[in-house]
Amino acid sequence: METWQGKHFSITDPQEVNTVIYQINKTEKEYLEKNTPKYTVERLDYTEEIRGDVKRKTFYVDNPSETQDQLVILSFGKEKVVVNMALLEDNKITISKKPMPLKFNNIYSDEATVYKEFSYTPNLKRPICIIDPETTEELKPKLYFDENTNEVKGKCKLKPHKSYFAFEIRDKKD
Repeated sequence: METWQGKHFSITDPQEVNTVIYQINKTEKEYLEKNTPKYTVERLDYTEEIRGDVKRKTFYVDNPSETQDQLVILSFGKEKVVVNMALLEDNKITISKKPMPLKFNNIYSDEATVYKEFSYTPNLKRPICIIDPETTEELKPKLYFDENTNEVKGKCKLKPHKSYFAFEIRDKKD
């Protein structure tokens, strides 16, 4: 029999809003190298329950830390994205009024094929996430080994005439 060790919490999405949540992980010291990212992001799994006009989502943090976990909450609505930060401590979630630095932008191109590249950590964690705002699904990168830099990298293919939402966690000084 399998046992599940983790934490969970629920939120409610109004009509025409779709929320996804990412856990921010600091790269372990043994994986930190010159060009590797300090932080990586991991999308939380969730279950969804329809309750009248709203959706109740229960998110699961599979590997919670001993102290606290930082979360990025992205709520996609028509023509906009609301970005919030949160801390999960013990069995309590606190959403901040002043979010930590978060770089995000829309990616758009008129060219036929565009690739967005980024480096992975040696344990294959990624620092950046690209999301289709219409479906809130992540673009799954194709992994490859760059022999010039001796690094594992990811490459996402972007469709022309389509907007994407991308974000990356960085230190304030970056």
